[in-house]
Amino acid sequence: MPTRFKRLLLLTVVFLAGMTSLAVELSASRLLAPYFGDSLFIWANLIGMELIFLTIGYTIGGRWADRNPSAVRLYAIVAVAGVATALVPLIARPILGLSLAGFANLDVGAFLGSLLGVNLLLAIPVILLGMVTPFAIRLEITKLDKAGKTAGQIYALSTVGSIVGTFAPVFVFIPTVGTARTFVIFGVVLAAGALLGLIAAGVRAPLARVALPTSVLLGISVMGVMVPFQIKPGFDGRLIVEKESLYNYIQVVKSNGWYELVLNEGQAIHSLYNPNYAVTGGEWEYFLAAPLFNNPPYTTADLHSACIIGLGAGSIPRNIDNTYGAIPMDGVELDPEIVALGHRYFNMNEPNLHVVVQDGRYFLALTHKKYDLIAIDAYQQPYIPFQLTTKEFFQLARAHLTPHGVVAINAGRAGNDFRLVNALATTMHAVFKNVFVYDVVGEANSIVVGMNDDSAQITNLAANAQQLTQPDLINLTTNVLSPASNLRLGTTQGLVFTDDRAPVETIIDQIILGYIRNDGSGNP
Repeated sequence: MPTRFKRLLLLTVVFLAGMTSLAVELSASRLLAPYFGDSLFIWANLIGMELIFLTIGYTIGGRWADRNPSAVRLYAIVAVAGVATALVPLIARPILGLSLAGFANLDVGAFLGSLLGVNLLLAIPVILLGMVTPFAIRLEITKLDKAGKTAGQIYALSTVGSIVGTFAPVFVFIPTVGTARTFVIFGVVLAAGALLGLIAAGVRAPLARVALPTSVLLGISVMGVMVPFQIKPGFDGRLIVEKESLYNYIQVVKSNGWYELVLNEGQAIHSLYNPNYAVTGGEWEYFLAAPLFNNPPYTTADLHSACIIGLGAGSIPRNIDNTYGAIPMDGVELDPEIVALGHRYFNMNEPNLHVVVQDGRYFLALTHKKYDLIAIDAYQQPYIPFQLTTKEFFQLARAHLTPHGVVAINAGRAGNDFRLVNALATTMHAVFKNVFVYDVVGEANSIVVGMNDDSAQITNLAANAQQLTQPDLINLTTNVLSPASNLRLGTTQGLVFTDDRAPVETIIDQIILGYIRNDGSGNP
């Protein structure tokens, strides 16, 4: 074959290797999300391990290239990398399945061991992909006076491939064909380029030794992901929908007549709907008590507008509708797939609900509206997006309150570990004079409330509760005023979250690890 064609093929393989290395990293984040979530620490783990594996690949690849600068060896390495990439989702399934049992049994060894196992699984393709660039540079350098130019061109081409590998999985392949098939597609393309390189090298024996096992293993990968499969079991019920969006791994589960919205690692339900119940219950119902801390007499007729940040499938607005009436509401949800499922399965079709698909803080920064209630329930379980927990955010929220408006945020906890709850209360105290906290009875959640009216008192809830006529609100306020809910003033001492420093994920990870260490007692 002409030398120019062989060089073009080599450069193409360099491009494909760079593309696949980033595609593996981006796709791996979605592979892990249903089991470990999509936190900053997961990303740090993935990026850090990827860099370690690439460093190993660069070192080994450079040494091998100097010992035997053979195009056949390079293409054989790339072929194995393609196969290893395509096999990742199939081999990862049983490993990740251990994390479900490990977390359910509070076995931190099995849980973190599964995460380590997946990282080691990614090591094979990434190390091999790291070997490609130094190998290609060694093959391309024919004159020392052009070594710098040649190395620069190879690295530039590899980087361009990495750019494609960054955007293509996120915006094209994962939303349309899913994570598993994305791995296989990139693996097959990479292996195909390698086999063409072996053909171009004109050696039949190595080609036969590589091509047959490569084709068989790729065939197994393709068949494995083409057969419909469930990524993980439903959350204690019958699985209705399982899909991946740009932001979440999503399940809709039906259990005892209730539709449940379950996201990512599935350790919490994010929305509930049952056509036989007007009010959902749970933490979504507890938001309804927040406006009643205003000075009495405050009735349901005094709530005229609401904004829900973290709309989910619409549990909070449905509760508001059925207790305060059909007031105008803006529901802000980042994930359009969740909104679509809310319309289809959760009856999120209130005519007075205006749904906005947008980041909650961005929405508040742009809107000119003011609200009587801003309810924040924006979890990517178990984490709250840090930008919705800071002093600057609560200042922005307060600027969009009416004179008697309130901000209420759902905060998760574990047993008696209130570190996140207290940190949010302390942060809100930097903006609001009056901050009240009450726990959701029977759940590991607390509601933190900030009052725009500086004269509001914690005793106002009891006074306003006496004038209520709706049975659901009467029952709710009775629960909030009971010892089990532990109604109290928010803390004023401790770290105030800011846009510059908001270690939300660190605190939540400490809570989770403490929960595991103490066998579920949740004591800090």
